[in-house]
This record gives sequence, C-alpha cells and structure tokens, in this order.
Amino acid sequence: MKFEKSAIEGVYLIHLEPLEDDRGWFSRYFCQKEFADQGIETQFVQFNHSFNVKKGTVRGMHYQKAPHLDAKLIRCINGSVFDVAVDLRKSSKTFLKWISVELSSKNRTMIFIPPGVAHGFQTLEDDTELLYHHTGFYSPGSEGALHHNDPLIGIEWPNAIISVSERDKAHKFLDENYLGVQE
Repeated sequence: MKFEKSAIEGVYLIHLEPLEDDRGWFSRYFCQKEFADQGIETQFVQFNHSFNVKKGTVRGMHYQKAPHLDAKLIRCINGSVFDVAVDLRKSSKTFLKWISVELSSKNRTMIFIPPGVAHGFQTLEDDTELLYHHTGFYSPGSEGALHHNDPLIGIEWPNAIISVSERDKAHKFLDENYLGVQE
C-alpha cells in the first residue's frame, strides 16, 4: 500500500499495489502495522456495504458526534464515486474545507477519514458498491450530517444529483457561527 497525505490533516488516500500474474492480481488493503507506521492507530469494529443503483446518487455528508466519533476506511469495489471529506474539527487548520477523490474498482484507491471529518459521495456509474470499515459502532443518537449542498461548504458535485434520501435532503445548512465537532 502507498499512503498519500491529503490537504486535510489525517485524511489519507491509500493506493493498492497489486501483485499481478496471468491469474489476475492480489493486494493487501489493510495491515495494522503499515497503518501504524503512518500514525494511524486504529481497530475496525464494523464493516458496511453500500450498493447504489443509479449514477448521480448522493449519500452524505455523515459523521458521528462525541463520544462516538469514528474513523472510516472506504473502498469502491464496483463502479466509481466522487468521494468527499469535509473537516469539521474546529481546532484544525482546514476547518470547513473539503477535498474530493475518485474511488473506483479500476483505480483501487481508498480513503481513510479520521474522527471529526464528514464523509459523502456521488456515484459516477450505475450499480456502484462501496465497503466501509468503521472504528466505532453505529450510534443512532450520535449521528451528525451536513446538507450535501451547504453553501458554506460549497461542494462542487461533478454531475446532476438525481437521488438523495429524504433524510439527507432535510439536513439544515450551517451558518458562520458553526462550532464544529467537539473532539
């Protein structure tokens, strides 16, 4: 694995380095030691699988609030997504900034999202699937979310948004007094 720091502290793009032969390829996509060598000390406790039927679907921008903050490792295993991370840590130099990366089954890139950073994506193809590895158990009372079109954040989605859950549409916009995620 090759770790690439992003413009948001603690968010890493992770590129698989497959071993290929005439049978196909093999690659490790998690090694506790290699993650620890990057300063990422983590233990995953929950794995989730997301399937998305249509291109243009948006999911997010989700996070868990204290005391249930969690980190995520996300990998696209079919299709492709425009994946977004938004820094909600008030103490961070990149507070309320966002980055994006294309995750796809072809480029084999993953993204590691630390606690206090919201995550979401837009599908770039029909029938797109992602795997999520979480360091914390889902806690319904600690759910947090940003509106996907919040003008304070200004995410530039690459395609027309054709599908968003009613719940995600209902998230309120932030204002300039937003205090961020309490770490």
